[in-house]
Amino acid sequence: MSSDSRRALGNEGETRAAEHLAARGYRIVARNVRADRVEIDLVVERGGTLAFVEVKTRASTRHGAPALAVDARKQRRILRGAGAWMRTQRVRPRRIRFDVVSCWRADDGSWRIDHWPGAFDGS
Repeated sequence: MSSDSRRALGNEGETRAAEHLAARGYRIVARNVRADRVEIDLVVERGGTLAFVEVKTRASTRHGAPALAVDARKQRRILRGAGAWMRTQRVRPRRIRFDVVSCWRADDGSWRIDHWPGAFDGS
């Protein structure tokens, strides 16, 4: 798969993840923001909780579930970026959470989307 087609697949996954979360009552606060050289895929809010969402998209699960790519190193980067973004926004939510959304396209062209609220800890 070329880098252009991977990028297009990733963009499609992020769009589907945002739609999935919005349909479940989340307000999309920001998409693809950069803070402290870290890209945050989605920032969403619901019920006073601000969630930083990492979206992982794959064309198949042949190499494992997409969420498995959010390893400890990636988690530390997201934490750093989230802190930097909140400082620039002067945001003071009641609660902060770090979620992962996995998206993959099935052989029939349909999409499977799994949302893991609180997928990793911010401490």
